[in-house]
This record gives sequence, C-alpha cells and structure tokens, in this order.
Amino acid sequence: MTMFHDLKGKRALVTGAGGVMGRWIAESLAGAGVTLALTDAGDLTAMAKDLPLGEGGFTHATDLTDENSIRSLVEAVGERWGAVDILVNNAGIYPSGFLLDTTTAEFDRIFSVNLRAPFLLTRDIATQMVKAGRRGSIINISSGASRKMRRTVVPYCTSKTALDRLTKGFALELAEYGIRVNALEPGFAAGSKVSPLTEAHISNTVAQIPLGRASSREDVGNGLLYLASDASAYVTGATLTIDGGNSAGTLAVHQDKKHAL
Repeated sequence: MTMFHDLKGKRALVTGAGGVMGRWIAESLAGAGVTLALTDAGDLTAMAKDLPLGEGGFTHATDLTDENSIRSLVEAVGERWGAVDILVNNAGIYPSGFLLDTTTAEFDRIFSVNLRAPFLLTRDIATQMVKAGRRGSIINISSGASRKMRRTVVPYCTSKTALDRLTKGFALELAEYGIRVNALEPGFAAGSKVSPLTEAHISNTVAQIPLGRASSREDVGNGLLYLASDASAYVTGATLTIDGGNSAGTLAVHQDKKHAL
C-alpha cells in the first residue's frame, strides 16, 4: 500500500471506525500516511492508542441517527481542519429479520444510519470542502446486497441500493468542484458487535464465495486507497466491487455432474 504516495499528509474522516471494516479502513489510511478523524457511536480511546492518527488527528463519539450529533462532528472537523480531503461513509447496520416482523422503528433506524447519515455528512462535509477549495474524494461503503436481494435483510439491501443512487447523484453535482464520489463494495467480513453473525452464517456464506474465502484488510484497503488517491483521478460516480465474485452469482449447481473436467 506504500504505492499511494500522494495520500501522505491528507486528512480523512471515517465513520463506523469501531467495526471490523472501519478498523481495516482506518489502518489502511494510516499506513498511507493519512491523518485521521475517526468516529463511532462508542468510545474509540483504545483504538486511538493502537493506531497512529497523525498530527492533529482525533476521535469523536457520534450518534448517526441524531442530526445534532452529526452537526457536532462536522463542526469539530471544521474547527480543527477547515475541511477534509477524504470522507469515508463506512458506518452501516445489518440487523436480520423478516419484513413481517420488522417494526417501523427498526426500519427507520436502518435507513437513518445507512442512508440518511451519509447524505447529511456528504452534504455538510462537501460544503466545507467547496468553501476551502479542497478537491478530494468521498467514498461510500456499499454492498453487493444493493443488487442482490436477500431474505431477512431486505431493508439493508434497499438502503444500499439507495446509497448507490445517492453516490451517483452527489458525483454529478460535486464534479464541478473537483470532488469525486464513488462507492466501494467490499467482500464478506465476519460481522461486528453491532451486527453479529453466527458461525453457521459465516461458514455458509464463505462456502458460496467463488474465490473461496472471506475478505481481508488488504482486499478492502487496496480498493479504498485507490479510490481515495489520484490513481483514480478520472473515476467518479462508479462502484468498485472487491468481493471475490460473491455478488456475481451463485455457486449452486443444479445437475448431477457437480464439477467440470
């Protein structure tokens, strides 16, 4: 990842930094010399001790379902840095339940974190970037679920489909300011404290991935750094899928002969 030399000294805001994917993203950016502002609903003090945030880096506890809490985060960024170079809307929740069992409150919570928060943060952080004349990159962490519906997580899938459309909309409207907006679809990772997965769920999912394994930090990091850096200077409104072929189709074979050759 040292190839992304142009990222050294840049400043990035990462949401959902306390989760598996958020940690991988933060570590990848830190490894490229990026100064970090990390946010999550919980306390990130321990993480900040383990990870070099860079000079002027900081953590911020943010409730992404609360617009006032999001405003406080944006104000903290503005007071400390003026504007960021990179925004990674990574935070997302993945509760499981059939639609007939889903409450209105749960439905609203999923869309609040997975869609409304990226809208508010992109709008307000991009406004800071425009005022500061800062050309940069905004990356929304999406999912193959945006294109492949899954039983028991329909609201999640729908929120990611909407996030993809929001990505393209912001890409169109921010292009004139030199701000690129793209989506990254990482491969399967084994859940988090917020959205825990059973061992059976994990093993069954990995068994259906064409390349035969779950995602790694390097897989996610390489794609993330590409979209954050000048290596993707002519890329906006795009979705980069790095999921081992998981969203391409199914490995199930519906015939007696199960293998080629």
